[in-house]
This record gives sequence, C-alpha cells and structure tokens, in this order.
Amino acid sequence: MPRITVDLPARVDRVAAYLRDPGNRPAWQSSLRAVADLEPGADGPGGVGTTWVDVTAVPGVRPRMRIVASTPDRWVEEGVFGPFRATLALTFSPLAAGQGPPGGTRVTADFEVSGAGLGPLLGALARRAIRADLRRAGTALTVDE
Repeated sequence: MPRITVDLPARVDRVAAYLRDPGNRPAWQSSLRAVADLEPGADGPGGVGTTWVDVTAVPGVRPRMRIVASTPDRWVEEGVFGPFRATLALTFSPLAAGQGPPGGTRVTADFEVSGAGLGPLLGALARRAIRADLRRAGTALTVDE
C-alpha cells in the first residue's frame, strides 16, 4: 500500500475529529463538491458504520463510502464505484519536540486503489491529491495554545 506522511499544525484530537467527519470533506478534498446520503454510524458521523456518497467534480462519479475502522489514533474508509475500490487509512500521532509544528500531528495516509486494470494509474494520481488535500485540511486547523 502506498504511504504519505503530512505534518499538520494542530493537536491529534482536533485533526482526527476534523478528518473523520464526512461533512467536512468538501472543504478540504479537492475532488468533492458535496457529501450526500450521510448515515452516521453508532458513534455518530465519522464512526464505524457511517456511510455516504461522495459527489465528485466529475459528473456521474459518485462512489459509495463506508467507515470500517475508527479508534483514537486510526481511521479507515472504503469506497466503491462500479469496478473500482479504494481504501484510505489515516493514522494520527503527536509530533515530538523539534519534529514539526509545536503541538502538531503527523498524519500517515495508507491507500490503495484497484479495479478494471487502472488501479496503478489511479493510485499514482491519488498520491498527489491525498497529499495536497491533507495539507489543505491543515490550513483549517491551528495550533491550540
């Protein structure tokens, strides 16, 4: 599985809560225009069992998404659209002193895209988009004093 690491300037709890909530996604995920049909899981939006549809910038492309794991330091979603499947796992860890923004969070994104022989190409495109999207999410968060 390809891996991306991005350091964000906010505490782990704030970063994790923001990234887990599908309702926040259109604000930081460049390919999204909206989230539709959001059905919270037992622990609310962002918890295991939460489902929704990504309304993407590409007309007619609306993957069905589902959260399959959620702990304080790790969150995993799966998406399906026709023959394509994608998995994104985010791990959250506090940055050590001198490692990055003080009080910041290291987000490690592991992802996989498969289907119809285009998985490697889509995975390569996803790598750049995921990194940029996580950085965009970081601009919405600030370090707590």
